[in-house]
Parts: sequence; C-alpha cells; structure tokens
Amino acid sequence: MTFKDSFCPSPWFHMRINNSGHYEYCRWATKQDRTSLPSIADTAPLEFFQQGMAPVRESMLRGEKLLGCTECYQMEAHGKVSGRQKQLLKTGVQLNDFTNTMLSSPWVDEFKNTVTKQTPQDWQIDLGNFCNSACIFCDPASSSKLASEFKRIGIIDQTPRASWCEDPAKFNTFLDALRASTTIKYLHFIGGETLITPGFKRILETLIEENLHKTITVGFTTNLTVWDQSIVDLLKQFEQVNLGMSIECIHPLNDYVRYGGNIDDSVKIMEQWIEIAQESSWLVQLRITPTIFTIWHLDTVYEYAYNHNIAVESCNFLNDPAFMRPSVLPMAVRPQVIERLSSWINRYDSTNTEQIINTRHPAVAQQQIIQDARSYIDYLENQPDESFRLPALVDYIKLLEASRNNGILRYLPEYEELLRSAGY
Repeated sequence: MTFKDSFCPSPWFHMRINNSGHYEYCRWATKQDRTSLPSIADTAPLEFFQQGMAPVRESMLRGEKLLGCTECYQMEAHGKVSGRQKQLLKTGVQLNDFTNTMLSSPWVDEFKNTVTKQTPQDWQIDLGNFCNSACIFCDPASSSKLASEFKRIGIIDQTPRASWCEDPAKFNTFLDALRASTTIKYLHFIGGETLITPGFKRILETLIEENLHKTITVGFTTNLTVWDQSIVDLLKQFEQVNLGMSIECIHPLNDYVRYGGNIDDSVKIMEQWIEIAQESSWLVQLRITPTIFTIWHLDTVYEYAYNHNIAVESCNFLNDPAFMRPSVLPMAVRPQVIERLSSWINRYDSTNTEQIINTRHPAVAQQQIIQDARSYIDYLENQPDESFRLPALVDYIKLLEASRNNGILRYLPEYEELLRSAGY
C-alpha cells in the first residue's frame, strides 16, 4: 500500500466522542475496544484532539496502514466512496491527481504537525443509547431497548451505563470545548435515537444561545419512528442542517430488521422530513445498513431515493455483527441479489461511471445512488464467501424471534431453503 492509498487528512480536523463518552480519532474507524481510549471524564476534548491523536497522525505520515481504517480500505476496493475520500476532498486533495493536489492543499503545512494547535472543525457526537428501536444488527451500546432485551434473554449480564451527556460535569466539559473550538464547522449527532435523547435538544438550545447556529452546520440521524416538533423548530433556526434518515428497505422486512418501527409510519415521517428539508434547503440522505437480509430488497430504497432525488449512503459495509454481513450469503445465492440490483440499475441511464466523491450534492444524487448500487454488486461478486457464519446467524435470530414472537420467513420467504439448511 502506497502513501497515496493510506493517507487520510481526517485526524488533522476531525474527532469523535462515542456513546460511552470515550474519544475516537474518526467516525469511520473500525470499532475496537471503545472503552480503552481516553474519555471526556478524564481528558478535555481539545487535549485529546491536539495531543492524544498525535500517534495517529504520525502513523499517517509514515504511510502505515491503520487497523482502524480497514473499513475505508474495503469500501474503496469495491467502488464505494469511503470516509477517507470525503475527508481528502475537504482539504482539496484528489486521488486521481494526488501529488499535485496535496502540494497545493491549504492544509499541506499543517499536515507536517503531529501535535497540532488547531481545534476540531468536524465532530461526530454519539449521544448515548437512548433508543426506542431494537434493530437486529445493532448493539446494546447504541440501543437501550436492545440492551434491556439482551439482558432479559441472557445475551448480556449488564446494560450499559447511562449516556455520558446525562452527567452534568461531562456535558459541561463538552459545551466548554465547543465554545473554545473557534474553527468548528460541522457537528454530526447520532444516538441511540437523537430525537428522544435529552442531550440533543439541550445542545441545540445551547448552540442557539451562544449564536453558533449561524456558523455551525448540524447533522443528525433519525430512525423515523418519532416526531418532536420542538426539535424541528430549533433546527429551523440553523443556517444549515444535514438530515440523515435511517431505513433499510421500503418493505415490511424493515419492521423485522428495525424492530419497533412500522414501515408505513416510517414512510409518512420520512415524507414530513423531506417536505421540511425542501422548504429549508437542508441536505438529505437516506442512511442504510444493508445486511444479509435487507440486501434482497435494497433496490426498494434506491427506487424511492431516485424518485425523490435523495442520496443514499451507508457509513461502511457492515462489519459487526459478522453473521449479519451480506457476505454471509453463499456464492450460489448471490447471483439472485446481483440480478435484482442490476435490473434496477438498467432501468435508468447509467452510462456515466465517473466516481462521485461529494455524495451529498443534490445535483448528482441520482448518479450517486446508481454508484452505490454498483458498489454492492461489486461487493457480492468479489467479497469472500462467509456462509460458514449462517449457523450463528440462525441461532441469534431464533433467540430474538422467541422474544419478539415473529419470524424472518414471514418477511423473506425467499430465504427459506437457505435458512433451513443452517438449522432454522
């Protein structure tokens, strides 16, 4: 791997606070032991960013392949736009002209510093696990509802601690860091579910009180199960908002995978958000996490998004839980899914194959959707077969279904032979 293939500028302007209140160097970084890093309880955010991330910057400058960056490398291998490519774009660096654009980047001198005096420009804030959904591919750290269920049925012994932003001292430390970060441009919030997380509303109110809503773009992701008009009214006061709406397919299978929701209600809420976003000139995306199940109906999301001129994006190819990966589909079954996606792509003019890096730009939303669909075709064609994980998948869903009184074959009868062969 060359320097061009491994370097990412993100550590020079971006950081993350995860659900447990611990720091991470990137929103796209592969999850390791997320509680082994410094936390907001013992280290100020700016101290972590300026000094604590120095080893990551050093590794980048040495051209090393970081373990935490694995998911970006995988995305690029299959033609999906990675977080690394998006962050390069923000600094004016293009992979197809890497040397020249690196030398002309306004960040080139800053890249020489491993300990920086800069303050973050781009933060991802994971607010905790307040959530009213229990998605089958999620984890207790991101869903209180799933955590309670996991404890009840014996998958875990203890539920995660309450959100870090419910601790007044930690919350005030975060707000102080926001006020001190004079260069901050973008804050992206995820949960849990942001709209039911008390800290989200308090942060929005604070940003408005501090008059930062005129200079900071707020992004957030919602699971399309709730509506809070008071938060909508706060968001309307911001100069720019990036709205992410999580959905897996426009099909009842969405109810099974995103347990706790109803697809008809979710579509109605989605259309409410789209209307407000159009009135307010917000940027909108549908956020997907394709699994072995939902990839069968992935074309329904692409179709909806294409007709509404809305980009579709996943943060990565699903990595964890491993038995939920689309690559668990056996090679013998994959052609059926590939054909479904190919048939959808062929319905539209898809001759333009130039890669779109700015995936949020509304002018290229339809091209971006086709590009994303192609990345999943490439993934299914080339990602190694992990069907040996099918028995673990079956054991897991049988445990959940006994708790939820539902069954995957009600929603996905096409998988009956596949799942029966693995012990379902």
